[in-house]
Amino acid sequence: MWPTHAREESAADRVDRRIGEAVSDCHDQVDHPPHYGGKDDPYEAIKVIDAWGLGFCLGNTVKYINRAGKKGSALEDLKKARWYLDHAIERLEELEAVEHGG
Repeated sequence: MWPTHAREESAADRVDRRIGEAVSDCHDQVDHPPHYGGKDDPYEAIKVIDAWGLGFCLGNTVKYINRAGKKGSALEDLKKARWYLDHAIERLEELEAVEHGG
């Protein structure tokens, strides 16, 4: 059978296309992923965390509340949020105790 002018996608082309799609998907999952609000959402977790000047623990609290149920278990995300909030509270209590001679 003679080759036709219309070229079918080769295995190498399919691999290249799939790699390109995976890189694009990976970029979306790293840079403004949808489970944190996405690039166009003014309430995307990182934007809120930056706007409010939150540190690590309170930032993670907001992040896990924001994504609850959008990536895996909502219950697990809320427990993570609670863990970070409890940790921030414990740190503040320790600082207050030191400041007040406790």
